Amino acid sequence: MADDKKPYHQQVADEVIAALKDGTAPWIKPWEAGQQPIGPVNAVTGKPYRGMNRIRLSMAQGGNVDPRWCTYKQAQSFGGQVKRGSRGVGVQYWQFDEQQSVKDDQGRPVLGADGKPKTETLVLERPRAFFATVFHASQIENMPPLPSREEPRPEWERHQQAENLLAASNAKIFHDQVDRAYYRPATDEIHLPPRQQFSTPDKYYATTLHEVGHWSGHESRLNRDLGGSFGSESYAREELRAEIASYMLGADLGIGHDPGQHHAYIASWISSLEKDPREITRAAADAEKIQHYVMSFEQKREHKQEKQPEQKAEAQHQRQTVEAAAGEALKHIPQDQRERIMAAVSLRLDKREQQGPPPMAEPKSAVKQEIVSEKKTARDPLAGLSTTPPKQDQTLTR
Repeated sequence: MADDKKPYHQQVADEVIAALKDGTAPWIKPWEAGQQPIGPVNAVTGKPYRGMNRIRLSMAQGGNVDPRWCTYKQAQSFGGQVKRGSRGVGVQYWQFDEQQSVKDDQGRPVLGADGKPKTETLVLERPRAFFATVFHASQIENMPPLPSREEPRPEWERHQQAENLLAASNAKIFHDQVDRAYYRPATDEIHLPPRQQFSTPDKYYATTLHEVGHWSGHESRLNRDLGGSFGSESYAREELRAEIASYMLGADLGIGHDPGQHHAYIASWISSLEKDPREITRAAADAEKIQHYVMSFEQKREHKQEKQPEQKAEAQHQRQTVEAAAGEALKHIPQDQRERIMAAVSLRLDKREQQGPPPMAEPKSAVKQEIVSEKKTARDPLAGLSTTPPKQDQTLTR
């Protein structure tokens, strides 16, 4: 019971230190592709636990394939009952804002168009911490059966997803090492051995994404302290963040996790947590940021692919509109000059489309420049030329 009176961060730090000493911390254990347990989730809401809660519940869950946790009250909501003598695990939540009623000068609630009181989001000056005790599915009677776990994702599918993440990151990756893998902050480059030197593609992606984790700390990205020299406390702290993030990414992508030579940092991690128990809070939060940052590359890539057909159609529409209008405006210019101008404008549009859909003002500017270069007329052939597309019947929507 004495442990329950300790601050939450101290409780988690003590558990992490014990797990590091026993070799049971999930991010220092190797996991084969497709065999790594997925992160803990709430059995009722289906939402994953994050940050320090994810680390604590993952350690408590061990190798159990059932990732579900819930409070005593939540268990009762679906007819479950926590088994007598079961000991729960504490989790912590933070509230950073709250909804507040909007009031007028007389202090009366302001009503909206629907007749209901208006509310606004107020950012709290001091975030509030809330605590709850959750129980694992194995501790709950009448727990609904765990849905059959899907077969491990096909190799090609998980490898393609990992490859897409690396490509979308635009990280500079060089395969020029014999037996080393590292990120160099000074040049913002990742250096690796050749792909074929790794025993499996999964190990290649796990290693590469670990280095991408370090890469994310560059000042132009998540801006972490990457200035520590090898063997320093600062260096070990950064490795702790990257290793936990690698474990999370391995579970998310199904590529497994290979701690490799990072066991060498365990003593430093233990020492750091013993000196400052809050370090596990900061490390967990940073690891979660790394995981989210890397996984967001795929979302941005998918969004870009969805927009490409729409952008291409818009660019084509703009091009046709301007070329037709320009042809009309230039009809009084001698044919040879008109052809040269239109060819030059078309070339400008080609270059502009490679950068994205051309703004409507760009083609007009291009035509003017080409006409001036011809120096054959003092009259502005573009007078009255509208670069605004004709109004369309607005019945089609995306």
